[in-house]
Amino acid sequence: MTPFQIIEPSSSKVPIIISIPHCGTEFPDELINDYLPEQVASIDDTDWFLQDLNDFASSMGITVVYAKYSRWVIDLNRDPQSAPLYNDGRLITGLTTTTDFIGNPIYKTGKEPDQTEVERRLKVYFWPYYQKLQQLLEDRKREFGKALLWDAHSIRRMVPTIRKEAFPEMILGDNDEKSADKKLIDITLSELGKIYQVNHNDPFKGGHITRYFGDPSNNIHALQLERNKNLYMDDSERKFDISRANKMREVLNANFAKLIEELVR
Repeated sequence: MTPFQIIEPSSSKVPIIISIPHCGTEFPDELINDYLPEQVASIDDTDWFLQDLNDFASSMGITVVYAKYSRWVIDLNRDPQSAPLYNDGRLITGLTTTTDFIGNPIYKTGKEPDQTEVERRLKVYFWPYYQKLQQLLEDRKREFGKALLWDAHSIRRMVPTIRKEAFPEMILGDNDEKSADKKLIDITLSELGKIYQVNHNDPFKGGHITRYFGDPSNNIHALQLERNKNLYMDDSERKFDISRANKMREVLNANFAKLIEELVR
């Protein structure tokens, strides 16, 4: 079974693909019993409801690809060779992490994946996601001459193991402006910044997906948006909040419209 779901456009296609690699909540049958039951019951390291938040995108002609399985199976936004994305002392969960963001173990003792299992997960769960994104981006590039991958993420407002202070409301990552054309970056910073506090490449520059696919010289661009969960969920950061979500949908809709206009000009 494919490790991702696709929401197809309900109107004419546009050159934007949305990727949501961390919203998955399922575990494959062959792995579920390797994890601690109390951890599986919470899986707090999840970008909850982002596929629901972006449910308007299909009506704009945008294709949405989102993960089926939890990032605890394999993290689709990490380097496949487990090279660290940052080297500033923050806690970084790995490709096949054995702990949650707080550092608590997630596996039963002795059930942690060995290298053979890591390689299997790369083949079965990781690379199929990348291959689908690559196919879609190349299809859009052939049709429009260029394409944009929008990698969508969310995070708790406070994660002390990553950052001692609260995160800004939103963080746009583009690998220090290497993964996307500056016009697309400036449009996004301007549109999102009308409503939200938006940092640029601080403290996140975009993960492996942004850095892997972003190739402006080849007319394929990639941007990562990280956002606080309480901007579209309730204050507990556990339940979807319709009012907050609709506010964000309006902002994202306006931003995507401007991006589409720039991409097809």
